[in-house]
Amino acid sequence: MIDVHYFANIREMLGVAREQVALPQPATVAALIDTLVVQHGGRWQSLFNETRVLTAVNQVVVPITAVIKDGDEVAFFPPVTGG
Repeated sequence: MIDVHYFANIREMLGVAREQVALPQPATVAALIDTLVVQHGGRWQSLFNETRVLTAVNQVVVPITAVIKDGDEVAFFPPVTGG
């Protein structure tokens, strides 16, 4: 199982803070996103297609091509700006 966390306005938009997802192995972050869209539908597809979303695997920011495996923690969060 992949432990998926949603942060900040992404959590607010989706109404979910955390969930676990089973994926065939090996998998990528892109495959996880596809699975989430199939499971949850339109609002999720809009979020991942139209919103800039950063991804971290085990607390390291990665591209959606990154490989993930059972036991990994994947986090989705908006870009962080400072000032």
